[in-house]
Amino acid sequence: MTTATHRIATSKAIRSFVPLLLMAYFMAFVDRSNVGLAKTALEADVGISATAYGLGAGIFFLSYALLEIPSNLVLHRVGPRIWITRIAITWGLLSSALMFVNSETTFYILRFLLGAAEAGLYPALMYVVTVWFAQEDRARVVGYILIASSLAYALGGPIGGALMTLDGTLGLHGWQWLFLIEGIPSVIIGLLIWFKLPDSPHEAKFLTAEEADALVRKAAVPAKEQIRGNLGAGFRNPVILLVATIYFLNQVVTYGSIFFVPSVVESMGVEGSFTIGVLAGAIGVGSILGVLVFPRWLRRTGNELPLIALASASTVAFSATFLLVQISALQYLMLMLSAFMFTGVLPMFWSIAMARVSGKMAAAVLAFINTIGLTGGFVGPYLFGIAEDLSGDPAAGLVVVLISSVISLALTPILVRAVRRSSALTAEIPEPRASSPASDVPATQVDVEER
Repeated sequence: MTTATHRIATSKAIRSFVPLLLMAYFMAFVDRSNVGLAKTALEADVGISATAYGLGAGIFFLSYALLEIPSNLVLHRVGPRIWITRIAITWGLLSSALMFVNSETTFYILRFLLGAAEAGLYPALMYVVTVWFAQEDRARVVGYILIASSLAYALGGPIGGALMTLDGTLGLHGWQWLFLIEGIPSVIIGLLIWFKLPDSPHEAKFLTAEEADALVRKAAVPAKEQIRGNLGAGFRNPVILLVATIYFLNQVVTYGSIFFVPSVVESMGVEGSFTIGVLAGAIGVGSILGVLVFPRWLRRTGNELPLIALASASTVAFSATFLLVQISALQYLMLMLSAFMFTGVLPMFWSIAMARVSGKMAAAVLAFINTIGLTGGFVGPYLFGIAEDLSGDPAAGLVVVLISSVISLALTPILVRAVRRSSALTAEIPEPRASSPASDVPATQVDVEER
């Protein structure tokens, strides 16, 4: 009966607010990456070089990373509903403000502010997953949320390309219409979150008390599995550090590709903003399939580590093939297959981390991992920009993909050993006995650093 109750409650939660989280991340991803479609126009209209563009695209992630942990600690204190609402509204307004870019300096400033406004969104969504869902469901739910970024990648290109065709309307450039219009839905979504997202299962009107209790009990991390000590202990944990490092390399590849794929497609001889947007966005189909397939593979294997190794090795092979061949159709296929791998593997990183943290430790550690990862979002576009300036070819950024994937593959066996050592140590710690059935729920909610 408890299992059935939990299954029903999980389905209710997924239907009730996960689509809302997906919408929020969809627009966040559109608003942070639409600058990729504006790259060529910004160079022509404002005089921004490829290196300056890469720096401006990446500086978003610098401010995002700097404020990531403080943002999630505030979220833990005030609740997800208030804080995610604030994030969505402010990033929407600043995204629209990018229409006023008139120099490299204003481009840097507005991208920096946009990152500061959005800081903490993704780990906030991951924190919500830890509060509501059991470990066996988390990779699946994270995969659903990541569909948003994949859809943004697939649909954002055509939508943005269409908006770019408004060039000259009311005296505005196409890229100005792009930024202005795509910032507005984010503000609307922020307001919806305020009215629709409960802070916890016990505050959800769509759940019975029994269903809320079942969600809280199953979402709790067993005491012997938790990282113990203060927040610093979580940041120093070998498993967390290795996951963060490999995630960093993944984000170098992901965001370098996102911001430069339109240019890579254009370098293949494709013409027209809309056509380039459609072809660049279609690569996101690979990402969508990845985040749907990888959690299914995880349910079959029960182990995230072989899937991380598979993703790294495959990305090495696909990027090397891209660099070695000169056939545009085959190169395009390699880009799509790479997207399948480096996006599909993302739920695996979060599954490993979520199995070891809860409460305030979860808020801080998940933000820490994303902070490290998002510095990859800064480094990736910058390295892609340097590669293009040195070679004159946007496709030279695939060298960055190749090198990052090789390093990621080399680190995977080290992560395997760290996980095994962690499991061996926790297996020696006896599970504490609850004094009564009623004590199960509150005992799991005590912050680790306060024990």
